[in-house]
This record gives sequence, C-alpha cells and structure tokens, in this order.
Amino acid sequence: MAARQIVLDTETTGLHARLGDRVIEIGCIELLGRSVSERHFHRYVNPERDIDEGAAKVHGLTAEFLADKPKFADIAKDFIDYVSGAELIIHNAAFDVEFIDRELSLVGLRKIAEYCPSVIDTLAMARELHPGKRNGLDALCERYAISNSHRTLHGALLDARLLAEVYLALTRGQESLVMELEAPSEAAVAAARVDAKKLTVLRATEDEAAAHEKILDAIDKSAKEKGGSLWRRLEG
Repeated sequence: MAARQIVLDTETTGLHARLGDRVIEIGCIELLGRSVSERHFHRYVNPERDIDEGAAKVHGLTAEFLADKPKFADIAKDFIDYVSGAELIIHNAAFDVEFIDRELSLVGLRKIAEYCPSVIDTLAMARELHPGKRNGLDALCERYAISNSHRTLHGALLDARLLAEVYLALTRGQESLVMELEAPSEAAVAAARVDAKKLTVLRATEDEAAAHEKILDAIDKSAKEKGGSLWRRLEG
C-alpha cells in the first residue's frame, strides 16, 4: 500500500469524453496510513459547453452555476500538485481516468499515469469480493453500513468521502493476514482448561425465551434475503 493515497471522483457534462464531454467537478480525499487527512481537493469547473439533461439529473449542476467557475486550465497545476506521487483510488476508474486524461491533454499536460504511480479500481475490487452482487457506491455503502442518507444527488467531494470509507471497509483486515501469533505456553494452555462437569448451567426463563424469539423474528424479517437469522438456520 502506498504511503499516500488519493480517493478521487469527478462529475461530468455527460458520459462520453471522446465525444467532447467535459469534467465539471473534481473531489479528492487524502488517505495517509489508512486515515483520512484534513487535506482535500475540491473544484467546480466551467466546461465551456452545455450539460446533458441526463447528467444534470444525476449531479444537479447547471451551466448557469458553473459559468463563473474557473476553467480546467486554471486549476490544472493545483490538481497535479495535489495528486502527484500518490496512488489513486477511483470507483470505475476507466471512466474518470479517460476524462481526466482528456482534460490534461487539452492544456498540454501528460496523462495522469505520468504523475501517479498506480490506480486502484474499487469497482473491480468489489466485483471480485462480491461476484453477482450490486457493487455501485450506494450498494456498497449499504453493505458495509456506511451512512449515505445525505446523498440525494451525486457530488464529487461527497462521493470521494464515501468511497474512502468503502475502500477502507473493502481492505479492512488485510494487514492482519501477515501477522503471526505466538504459540501459547503450556502453562497458559493448562490454565485455560475447564472441567465442563463443574459448570453451572442457567436455563432461560419463559420471559427471556420469549424475548429471544422476538429478536429472532426481527432478524428474520430484516435479513430475509440472506436466509434469516443464523441461530434458526442452525436449529433447522
């Protein structure tokens, strides 16, 4: 893992960079040692063209709002200074990289790969971890219990912040795979031994059993797609 990572998201005028669509918003969140830093990058960009109706419905940005914003040429140096040397983390990376490369080429700069050593595509990562499942940002937020209730429209900085949390959830535990645990001493093993015959078993009361069943009913209802509660599946 790179020492410095940048979680990046863009909003655009449409879906086709090759047909002239442009970047209208860039949002970046910095990760240092798997922690979100306070140093982020966020710019709105005047695309110098109209915005497709379908795209506007997704992000809510209008040509009128962007009319007085800087052009990409005006922010290009600040953007490159911010991301240079970092590993990029992008959801559906091919889309954003194509748009950024086009913007950089229009102002005479090199492709983003010349400034950043590598790109992690969290969509590809999620598809590998969860084959056959929905792996859009909203679906991943739901899967990993990341609150996105405030996300009524797409926004580059908000989506980058959510993606940072999703990435940390997707990769959580990887560092523990290389840890080696010391073998317990014989004394520790002996001390841990318990004579099961000497244990006192306390049975649940009728009220406690009823409360338990009520909780299992709630779990069955909320986790119906996953087969209900594990307890009842094991009992069955």
